[in-house]
Amino acid sequence: MKKIIYLHLCLILAAACAQTMQPPDFFEERDIRTTIFALRSYQKLTDPAAAVKVYIEGDGRAFDGHGRQTGDPTPRNDFMRRLAFADPAPNVIYLGRPCQYVKDEACRPEDWANARFSKQAVDSASQAIMQIADKRTVILIGFSGGAQIAGLAAVLHPELNVKKLVTIAGNLDHTEWTRMKKLPQLSESLDLNSYREELKKIPQVHYVGEKDMVIPASLIINFIGDPTKIIIVPNAGHGKGFESVYPMIWDEG
Repeated sequence: MKKIIYLHLCLILAAACAQTMQPPDFFEERDIRTTIFALRSYQKLTDPAAAVKVYIEGDGRAFDGHGRQTGDPTPRNDFMRRLAFADPAPNVIYLGRPCQYVKDEACRPEDWANARFSKQAVDSASQAIMQIADKRTVILIGFSGGAQIAGLAAVLHPELNVKKLVTIAGNLDHTEWTRMKKLPQLSESLDLNSYREELKKIPQVHYVGEKDMVIPASLIINFIGDPTKIIIVPNAGHGKGFESVYPMIWDEG
């Protein structure tokens, strides 16, 4: 009986922690000011010689459950924060997207809608990463829309010195995605479709949820075209069910 009560208490505490999702003590919260946006980051930097792993957040709560645009895209899903905060690597960064977490006068509603993958968004992420990583190599890990940002940053900013690109449930082809979902095209956004040849030159791996209904597996498979670069995770949805491959993701790079 005591064991059952103890386990129940652990579950309650875990649920409470999930609601607040405070970073571990060894992560420092810092807002990075770029020439365009201020971006929220959580940083663990303990080895000046090691590569820096950068976890780039998805689109967050850009739209509500009824498809209406919200006034604040700060994510409620803590999937990417959990993954980053538990990564045992010496240098780990969690990086939010424009207008998430931070009240920024530069923000406009388009920045988490039609322009979510704009040049300004990509440049801001790249500037923030460079400020943090300095001259160290980086491993970019992008979730959902953060995968598009990671890919664009890698191909457009070679000065980032990207060692590897890792995506999780990545929206790598938003042109086809909007067509598939019958959504307006993201006309103010850049598109990885324009940089396919450059993208192929970057070491990469893509984790795909077998049961993802937001970014269907077929979308990623068709875009990448190389099955050796794709890992399909059985029964995983969009940001759910990836626990079995957490150690593999942490080992990337």
